[in-house]
Amino acid sequence: MQSYAADYVATEQVEARLVAGVDAVSPGAEVYLGVHQKIIAHWHTYWLNPGDSGSPTTIAWHLPEGAAASDILWPIPGRSSMGPITNYSYENDVTLLTRIKVPDNVVVGGEFPIKAVVDWLVCEEECIPQQVELDLVLPVVEPGEDLGQGSELVEAALARLPVESPWPVKVFRVSDETLELWLEFPNADPATIRDLWFYPNEWGRLKQSSPQTYEVFPDGIKLQLPAGELIPAVGESLDGVLVLTEQGSSGDMQRGFELVVPVQAAALPGASLSFALALLLALAGGVILNLMPCVFPVLSLKALSLVRHAEHSATHIRNHGLVYTLGVVASFAVLAFILIALKAGGAQIGWGFQFQSPLFVLIAAYLMFAVGLSLSGVFYIGGSLAGAGSGLTQRSGYAGSFFTGVLATVVATPCTAPFMAAALGYALVQPAPKLLAVFLSLGLGLALPFLLLSYWPGLQRWLPRPGIWMERLKQVLAFPMYGAAAWLVWVLVQQAGADAAAIALAGLVLIGFAAWLYSVTRQISTRASLFGSLGAAAAVVIALAGGSALRAGSADVPQIAENWRPYEEAELQQLLANGEPVFLNFTASWCISCLVNEKVALKNESVIREFEEAGVHYLKGDWTNRDPQITTFLSRFGRSGVPLYLYYPPNKDKPVLLPQILTPDIVIGALRANSTAISSSTDFTSGRN
Repeated sequence: MQSYAADYVATEQVEARLVAGVDAVSPGAEVYLGVHQKIIAHWHTYWLNPGDSGSPTTIAWHLPEGAAASDILWPIPGRSSMGPITNYSYENDVTLLTRIKVPDNVVVGGEFPIKAVVDWLVCEEECIPQQVELDLVLPVVEPGEDLGQGSELVEAALARLPVESPWPVKVFRVSDETLELWLEFPNADPATIRDLWFYPNEWGRLKQSSPQTYEVFPDGIKLQLPAGELIPAVGESLDGVLVLTEQGSSGDMQRGFELVVPVQAAALPGASLSFALALLLALAGGVILNLMPCVFPVLSLKALSLVRHAEHSATHIRNHGLVYTLGVVASFAVLAFILIALKAGGAQIGWGFQFQSPLFVLIAAYLMFAVGLSLSGVFYIGGSLAGAGSGLTQRSGYAGSFFTGVLATVVATPCTAPFMAAALGYALVQPAPKLLAVFLSLGLGLALPFLLLSYWPGLQRWLPRPGIWMERLKQVLAFPMYGAAAWLVWVLVQQAGADAAAIALAGLVLIGFAAWLYSVTRQISTRASLFGSLGAAAAVVIALAGGSALRAGSADVPQIAENWRPYEEAELQQLLANGEPVFLNFTASWCISCLVNEKVALKNESVIREFEEAGVHYLKGDWTNRDPQITTFLSRFGRSGVPLYLYYPPNKDKPVLLPQILTPDIVIGALRANSTAISSSTDFTSGRN
């Protein structure tokens, strides 16, 4: 079959003709047509975004009725400069492809006539606008018949089209002058990289004439982008083509990657945070996590454990410290593997994600209640369920130390301590080995104070001697566990509605019955003990089965009047566009740190008054249930969990990041230091919940 390509139509600077990727068409087929330009030396035509000057080539297709043409498929561009002017252009030759849809009603045996009116600007020191009309006729054959190879120029042009990046890409607005593009390119060899350049689709996003500098890291490449007059705001997308030039065996080779990347507000942790620093921050965050209110109930168990082992050998005490540490670190490893699996499945996840499941919250409430019953002396398992039972001086308490470590991890996950945010933000965009390493470092930090104390004889001598007071203290320490269970039931109601409370309370009754039945049948007989174990297990299974009907998002909890409105991205962008001051609070009912901050700082009368006087719009993003919109917003700031507090001053689109532990002075100080007094008639009663 003849290869169809029209004759060249020549101007003084450019020869152009139509080429096809087929030699014939059939009804309903999709084919590639292209305008091939041969450009004389030192002259150039222009890409989609021409740069500092020029205009892109346009093609007006005239096709048979019912046919449709796509936009131009732009191949990888190059750069041409003259003094301070830089253009994105094509030199020597280029084929501009278009995808054509042939209508179903074309007549087999007939012809498919094609006409294209092509306009371009060709430049050297001077620029000349030119227009040509190009024609091509293709025969129409039966569906399924071979359409032929077409022109080799089309195949070559397809190879120069940018493709989707095989590596994750992030873009961050570092300042009003700079964007950073982070390409997650493990094991990149800087010796083979000749050039890396990002070509934005829209003019004004970047400064074409300013250099783009790149730096190669072990886990990726950071590209520094000079901002243009129309730098994209946080939340907008930076669209364009990233062109990587590498040294190959037969010369330099170019690859282009088509990017549509949302702009985030802070530098990617991987670009500004080394792996070693992320591990150190995770370790420090884990240590501080011991001081967070959500971990307090387990701190009491750890303290009691140290007291009861005070008179044992140093080796015995150290072993308990190691076993507790193993429980914590193993639990964090399991959590990391779950996150890795969810990421691989494309899920949007963050720190504390498991508490967004009502079933998990219910199970955690049952667990806290059961631990409280054990501390109250209702039942014991071996050395006790949580390492604080009747066998206080028995070596079998190692299982209790391990379980205490697991319990510490469970109750720690609703909290985010200082230093953790950066480390977790880093971890969740890294490959699986690094994510796992950061989580193990975080677990080691959580266990570290208890581990050091178990290895530090000087501190152990300050511990009181064991005695009857320990049994009384153990019983008193049951009540923080009951309190934690009650709090989790409240969280459950926020997630799944009032009916969830009935399910949870009925389940707690069954857990209590199971604990009693298990305990009273221990000392009767082997048969009674077996009956008690089976009955207790059945009660627990029934309690868990009741929770399987729970669903997040079904809560209908009436709200009292507040000075905040629910976060909506559209409202936030509108307020920022109007120059209004905005305070953002991203929280969750299961996040104890968040609740404490709200009670201590954000519901403080002086803070509320400051908001009103400054006309601040207070928006609250509730992440109690899974919300992809909030997850996406958190990721813009390198965060994988709550709390997150941001203040946008008047007429500013760059927020002030507040710490994760708030006081009234911190909030008021942030407002006064960054706000210009504005008059406002904002009425916080409008739109209240």
